[in-house]
Amino acid sequence: MAICGVMRPGHCQLRVLDLEESEKFYTNVMGLQAMGRDASGRSYFKALDEFDHHSVVLRQADRAGMDFYGFKVRDAKTLDQLEADLKAYGVSTERIPAGELLETGERVRFKAPTGHTFELYAEKTKVGNGLGNLNPEAIIDGRKGISPVRLDHWQIHGSDLDGSRDLFINVLGFSLVERILMEDGKTDMAVWLSCSNKAHDIAFVRDERDDTLHHASYYLETWEQVLKAADILTIHRASLDIGPLRHGITRGTTIYAFDPSGNRFETFCGGYDYYPDMDTVVWTWDEIGRGIFYHTRELNERFLTVVT
Repeated sequence: MAICGVMRPGHCQLRVLDLEESEKFYTNVMGLQAMGRDASGRSYFKALDEFDHHSVVLRQADRAGMDFYGFKVRDAKTLDQLEADLKAYGVSTERIPAGELLETGERVRFKAPTGHTFELYAEKTKVGNGLGNLNPEAIIDGRKGISPVRLDHWQIHGSDLDGSRDLFINVLGFSLVERILMEDGKTDMAVWLSCSNKAHDIAFVRDERDDTLHHASYYLETWEQVLKAADILTIHRASLDIGPLRHGITRGTTIYAFDPSGNRFETFCGGYDYYPDMDTVVWTWDEIGRGIFYHTRELNERFLTVVT
């Protein structure tokens, strides 16, 4: 896919119940790099292989969950065009001034029909991954914790899945990669959407609980690193959900766990390359267990019910 509009998930702001405890978790267990705090007390992190200043922002709050989800777009001209397209589609937008997030340019914010707050931006300070661009080394030395490559995708829940799906496809240019159909064989229960050559950049699941987060996902390079992530989570006595195992949908390998505030996250590896001339993969209701958890072929209760 020619990436000419929305390029990738760029950042998200996560609500945590104890900021200092969460900072320790995301530094020592997740292995993200701390990038400092802003004047409002928010704490910024990046994966070591990411080039932009941050991808995860932590905010002290009295309940867990996600405040907003940000996608990076190609350039300022693209940002202006996408804002115009959103307005033409009937979506209200708000311009957030440059600097409101550390090292981040102006952002265009809007709400999706599922109640989630999204934003688009074109500029963020590049800090690099420490390897440089001239004759770099092949690996980043001294990594600790899980140390993912990048923030990869989100799965979020809300009632108007159809509206959010159509908005992302018709306005933002995402492709429908995979879907689960409900028992009627027609209605989408869940959809996996891509703005890139990845199997998905975001997933929407139909759920009466609007504006909820199921998980944020962090990408690892190998199945062995997913297994190591399971070891690290156990060493630190993190709360596990399920895994390690494989998805039928996207064919990725995975483990799910919870941060100290109860926000679920995934460490994810694999998934096939997607191109826009590929047909959408369809999963029927009777095969939903195998689609989500290929090995066990059934869903656990926690995975179905817990969102923040």
